[in-house]
Amino acid sequence: MGVDLESAQEIRENEGKIMAMQRELLRHIFKKAVTLRYPFKDKEKVHIPSDFRGKIAFHRDQCIGCSMCFRVCPAEVIEMIDDEKGKRPMFYLDRCTHCAQCEDVCPTKAIELTAQYESAGTDRTQMILK
Repeated sequence: MGVDLESAQEIRENEGKIMAMQRELLRHIFKKAVTLRYPFKDKEKVHIPSDFRGKIAFHRDQCIGCSMCFRVCPAEVIEMIDDEKGKRPMFYLDRCTHCAQCEDVCPTKAIELTAQYESAGTDRTQMILK
């Protein structure tokens, strides 16, 4: 039983790929890493630009319930609800695209986008800002 010609050619091609990968590995094995070991290490080294648009922060005491944020939100993140002080927005953060239109249109600056960029949760109810 012999090895057919196509199988032998595939083996040679795979050997060439393996050799190329080994050369690349040896070339980079002693170089300094270009990535951060986030989130396990180097968390404080993550550079956040001054104009970064992160997680929404809502200041209820400044809100006048004008619904402007609700009207301009392209992702339908905001729902207007009634509470003891009147109308106010409720935010579904899992839908937010961080476009900052709500922040820009708010006349009292009750909405701001913070520098917080970690906004994961295990349940959708954790992603609701009331």
